[in-house]
Amino acid sequence: MTMDTTGAEDLGLDRIAEAAATVDPVFLGTPQYVDEQLAAALGRPVLTKIESLNPLRSFKGRGADFLVGGLPAGETVVCGSGGANFGQAIAYAARRHGLSADVFVSADASPVKLRRIRTFGADVHPVEGDPKAAAEEYAAQERDRHYVVDGREAAISEGAGTIGVELARNEDIDTLLLPVGDGALITGVARWLRAHRPGVRIVGVGAAAAPAMAHSWREGRAVPMERRSAFAAGIAISAPVPEAVRRIRALVDDMLLVEDRELAEAMHLTARTLGILPEPAAVAGLAALAAHDVPGDLVATVLTGANADLEAYADLGTAPADRASGGVSGPAG
Repeated sequence: MTMDTTGAEDLGLDRIAEAAATVDPVFLGTPQYVDEQLAAALGRPVLTKIESLNPLRSFKGRGADFLVGGLPAGETVVCGSGGANFGQAIAYAARRHGLSADVFVSADASPVKLRRIRTFGADVHPVEGDPKAAAEEYAAQERDRHYVVDGREAAISEGAGTIGVELARNEDIDTLLLPVGDGALITGVARWLRAHRPGVRIVGVGAAAAPAMAHSWREGRAVPMERRSAFAAGIAISAPVPEAVRRIRALVDDMLLVEDRELAEAMHLTARTLGILPEPAAVAGLAALAAHDVPGDLVATVLTGANADLEAYADLGTAPADRASGGVSGPAG
């Protein structure tokens, strides 16, 4: 079956295959499996792919490494990163490829992520307001500063598409739920699956408190919207990138939204069943499974990162009991 991917032609299947062979191996071949405790809690089998077992604790290294690896020597990579996972990835990739990096972040960005960005050798610039706007202005001041935008650059999506290469090896998946922030993950993965597993239904999951990307997908154009909460910082997008919206429209079957409370419950569930402490955005797919009627005999999702401050878990309180455990007194109980 041939799928119409008009609008996403700038994402190359050959480039995704190249990324699968050249991206830093530390990010590739991540575990993907069905956990019996999680399946019992959700009342159905769910394949989870774990993207936090790497130096960034996030999937973002795949796309950043593929992008930065193609830049000329002597460049300084500049980016704005609201959730700061992308900033970590750019810092790591720049160091690996011998480049400098300047990362602009929100003034209230996670201290855990900021420490890690600095550890990778980047210059960190906390700013009030939009870190992307500040990064773009800074990059424009010097010719050797290369400004990159998560969701806009094809190479970032193509690097993230290596997750699709790995998921496609499981022929039983019929529905895939992916968190949607700037759109690089879902567009890269969907581009590969449309060609190699066209029967898989691809569903994006966004935060109800920051629904700009979901509204943009429905409208077919970038629709900026204020976010009510930054709890799920990695998917709390207020100004979607037009290139990402175009690709998502071409590749994604549906978009769902989940509340902060549902994300918090999914964090507890993941800690309890998988022994992983994810950040809120990472569990959007699991939250959607619990909150929505999602069809499919085998649903898959990607746990995209584990960079939550531990204090955030303390603030979550006690999660509601799930069907399997009958109760829980803490996030790792």
